[in-house]
Amino acid sequence: MPIAVVGIAAALLVVILYNTIKVLKEYERGVVFFLGRFQAVKGPGLIILVPVLQKMTKVDLRVIVLDVPTQDVISRDNVSVKVNAVIYFRIVDPEKAIIRVANVFEATSQLSQTTLRSVLGQHELDDMLAERDKLNTDIQAILDKRTDNWGIKVANVEIKHVDLDESMIRAIAQQAEAERARRAKIINAEGEQQAAAKLAEAAQMLATEEQALQLRYLQTLKEIANERTNTIVFPIPMEMLDSFTKFARRAGEKPDAG
Repeated sequence: MPIAVVGIAAALLVVILYNTIKVLKEYERGVVFFLGRFQAVKGPGLIILVPVLQKMTKVDLRVIVLDVPTQDVISRDNVSVKVNAVIYFRIVDPEKAIIRVANVFEATSQLSQTTLRSVLGQHELDDMLAERDKLNTDIQAILDKRTDNWGIKVANVEIKHVDLDESMIRAIAQQAEAERARRAKIINAEGEQQAAAKLAEAAQMLATEEQALQLRYLQTLKEIANERTNTIVFPIPMEMLDSFTKFARRAGEKPDAG
């Protein structure tokens, strides 16, 4: 037998074996078509195909990380921002992922971009900055529902960056400064109100208790005496003189002991 014939036969055998025997890893599945019609999803392990009659397309079931390009978003309060995100998804139904969409990755990427713009455009800038977890959940739920027909499960969505222009950053800084000044004024006013209430309460107590007024006056005199001065003026209210007079009168009226 000529060597050329042996070589051709060996090459044909290799081609047949290559198209007949397939080995799929644990995270792979094979969508098998028989004469162009869907037949079954096979794998993992050894797969035997009939050459020419059967074709197989491999599908990776691992989680795929999709980086969503930066999108120009106009918020509900008419602020222009640039937002990008990352999507985590995996194929859970290989049959749908191959038959119902031509390119599952491109389709998911385009849908993620439009959904990101649509959802964020319904919220104000403050929501984008302060409620990012809620927005992530909303986007994830919408994508998961819309890609279910493609055999895809969206596991998570994370908004990575919300970029503002310089003018908007300065405006936000001015707004924050004004808010801090407003809070400081409110706190100062509340302190003045509480102090005034306490002073009014103390004045009312001194007005109703003569002994308390006298003790307060004596304490004031003591504080003045401690100061370094040559002349001290002792103002004595007439009400206090009346109190001293009444006190002396009551002491004189007491009978002597014994």
